Amino acid sequence: MSDRPQARTLEGGVIRRGNQARRYADQDLLSHDTRDDWTQGDPWRVLRIQSEFVEGFEALSGLGPAVGVFGSARVREDDPLYAAARAIGAGLARRGIAVITGGGPGIMRAANQGADEAGGTSVGLGIELPFEESMNQYINLGMSFRYFFCRKVMFLKYAQGFVVLPGGFGTFDECFEALTLMQTGKAEAAPVVFFGTAYWGGLIDWLRRRMVGDGYVDAADIDAMHVTDDPDQAVALASAAIGSR
Repeated sequence: MSDRPQARTLEGGVIRRGNQARRYADQDLLSHDTRDDWTQGDPWRVLRIQSEFVEGFEALSGLGPAVGVFGSARVREDDPLYAAARAIGAGLARRGIAVITGGGPGIMRAANQGADEAGGTSVGLGIELPFEESMNQYINLGMSFRYFFCRKVMFLKYAQGFVVLPGGFGTFDECFEALTLMQTGKAEAAPVVFFGTAYWGGLIDWLRRRMVGDGYVDAADIDAMHVTDDPDQAVALASAAIGSR
């Protein structure tokens, strides 16, 4: 048997090692396959979905003030963004605010590291993905989800502010879902802070020029967004509404 460490993946609460062929829960849920096997059918999945909500609510019910931090899993430790996310995590923890991330590497790991090292609550809401082997080691309260939408509910229910660092499709998905639900009144209003003017500045300018200019959103929807390059300011802006709740 090889001495090389085997890859580990998360499957809800189950850990798999090695190169076992497998599919993911979201992948099966969104499949057009209509097999009659009841263990793979949608009615059975409803029970799994229910269990994820129950476990998530139980785990996070006493969390207290919290801010969600979004950003790329691909950022390396020597990247200035890693240091910034770590500082943001630490700054939030020093204010007594829990830090919630997706639990993975990169920006998520950095924010969790900062919170944990500052003695705060460092939350990881993981998701089973083929390229993220496990949750990072700086999480002191965590849960692994099978379904993206269950995980998103936990972010939106328990975070009273968001800091969005540079990232890819996943970062945009999480950020704009939060903005959409707040705009439509489905979620409570919360500050959204974009960290990194070089990355986000062009997007915010486009939103003002085209979305507002063409009448697709109100100016107030964009005015509620903040952009900064200062970790301390990001912490202050993201947590500004927490004291008044």
